[in-house]
Amino acid sequence: MNCLSCFSSSEKEGERERGREKDERNAATTSAGTNTDGSSSTDARASSSAPPGNSSAQASNTVPNIAMQKFTFQELEIATKLFLDECVIGEGGFGKVYKGTLERTGQDVAVKKLNLDGAQGSTEFLNEVSMLSHLQHSNLVNLVGYCSEGDQNLLVYEYMPSGSVEDHLFDLKTGQQPLDWFTRMRIAHGVAEGLNYLHHKVDPPVIFRDLKASNILLDGNINGLAKIGPVGNNTKVSTMIAGTDGYCAPEYETSDQLTVKSDVYSFGVVLLELISGRRAFDDAKPINEKSLAVWAKPMLRDETRYRDLIDPSIKTDYPPEGLNRAVEIAAMCLQQTATDRPRMCDMARALEPLIVPDVEKPFLENLMRNEMSASEGSSPSGSHNE
Repeated sequence: MNCLSCFSSSEKEGERERGREKDERNAATTSAGTNTDGSSSTDARASSSAPPGNSSAQASNTVPNIAMQKFTFQELEIATKLFLDECVIGEGGFGKVYKGTLERTGQDVAVKKLNLDGAQGSTEFLNEVSMLSHLQHSNLVNLVGYCSEGDQNLLVYEYMPSGSVEDHLFDLKTGQQPLDWFTRMRIAHGVAEGLNYLHHKVDPPVIFRDLKASNILLDGNINGLAKIGPVGNNTKVSTMIAGTDGYCAPEYETSDQLTVKSDVYSFGVVLLELISGRRAFDDAKPINEKSLAVWAKPMLRDETRYRDLIDPSIKTDYPPEGLNRAVEIAAMCLQQTATDRPRMCDMARALEPLIVPDVEKPFLENLMRNEMSASEGSSPSGSHNE
């Protein structure tokens, strides 16, 4: 890949990265994973894929002080019309997600009501909420508050009115306009920034684990502001069941373990979906076309065939150089071996020049200019996992 060299780390940085990956592998037997249902909602204005899961026994001994709004169960009953079925906007193995309107403020929210049969203890749940409350980023769905009364545990998230990428990419309704090229690239960049935060700005790193088109939510103007989530307590290495057909990294099938590099693979699939307009897995297609990654593999290896990947609904309304760069980024993320995949911080930087119409300029020149400006205008952050 001719842009791979643009993102190679220094020797010192490479040693640091290998050390982090070793720590993740060693943590497999000690890190508590979070259950994920892996299901997809037909209306994913709030995702039901990643609820909080089981904390470690040690963490559950102390009730945290949570600086977040606490709702009563009655308040959320009123907001969701007594959890009326017509308010359901998502459903998974861990419960249902309801659209609600808070009576006091009139704010629309997404209320995740966790199933009683898999319910955590109150202290465990509150420890999870405490962790979630510290995840703050413009490309993550915000946790508004929570409710814990008796055996009822609920999470309250911001409501994303325009639905998910899935709603705007596949099976468009009559009169519905397809996403244009630059909106798609802005979505990809936003997702990359969200994952970059979880992987490199949070200590310990958080694995999203079930990235897919239905988990990427859009703002009201559908201008490309994408948010992933809700996020669960998916730190370091998880051995719990997660993932969705077409998005799962190859190593998950052999080891049942997910790391941050598994998220990178899933991101590559999402980027391919945005480029091609095809689903990650489509059972209605011929056997060799069901998996998007398998179907695209020959084209990813041949630059002369990159244009064969483009969504027909875009027609010719895209910059050829921008397409080349986007396909190369997807190909790097889809490497079979996890350690060969890039880091999300590098992918976020690589996508930044593609979100505006000046991508016809030489890619490396553009990237170098952006990085020089960033280094001149910022001081060392000292953030975790850099």
